[in-house]
Amino acid sequence: MINQKGGVGKTTTAVNLAHGLALKGLRVLLIDLDPQGNATTALGVEKFTTSPSSYELLFSGTSAPHWSVTRYENLDLYPANISLVRAEMDLYHLGDERQNALRRVLESRDFPHDVVLFDAPPSLGLLTLNILLAARYALVPVQCEYLALEGLTMLLDTIEEIRNEQNTELEMLGCVLTMVDLRTKLSQDVIREMREHLGDRVLRTLIPRTIRLSECPSHGRTIFDYERWGSGARAYEALANEVADRLGVAPAGRKGEDS
Repeated sequence: MINQKGGVGKTTTAVNLAHGLALKGLRVLLIDLDPQGNATTALGVEKFTTSPSSYELLFSGTSAPHWSVTRYENLDLYPANISLVRAEMDLYHLGDERQNALRRVLESRDFPHDVVLFDAPPSLGLLTLNILLAARYALVPVQCEYLALEGLTMLLDTIEEIRNEQNTELEMLGCVLTMVDLRTKLSQDVIREMREHLGDRVLRTLIPRTIRLSECPSHGRTIFDYERWGSGARAYEALANEVADRLGVAPAGRKGEDS
């Protein structure tokens, strides 16, 4: 889950997509690698003292610590804690291995999960580079506003460059449009422009702008727990179906759909 621009719904999407996939019966591991720790907070976990955290995972070598369980069935978490603030500097001191710390840890042990999601920081620094070198797919949340499109081409070029030169298994899963308000011409124009230029790299599901999606992180709950049958929950359920389908882990007969 990556976008170097903040405020585009990246963490909201990471948390609710993770729970949406878990509700489908898939076992999901969410690794919060954003030093702000918003995904951790949104799942109701104390981010300042919780251990083991994603920091310990990143620097654990071949003896990765066990993850934490959340209140939600099938959803596990490596939370962010205060130590993650210094992760960029500590990665720099690893020398030639600074870019591959995460991949080395993940390859050193078997995880029993069907899907592992990374919530990346809103930057293209060493933490994000570690994620892109370890991941199989990149999913880019894009706010449905013109300013949010700035830098998107650079990000997509960066992903393609990493795929060509450093991680040949990395694929572009797609862009997901967030904070959509179909009542406005702006949203309609951005959707049209994105689909004209990127085609099927733009997912069909649209995530609406709703008060409930903004409120639920402050309660430490996902949208499925906070307002199960609202428009936000329906949208993230559709996104979970579409993502699972693209990953090849969707149960038979379930497809993504627009919201």
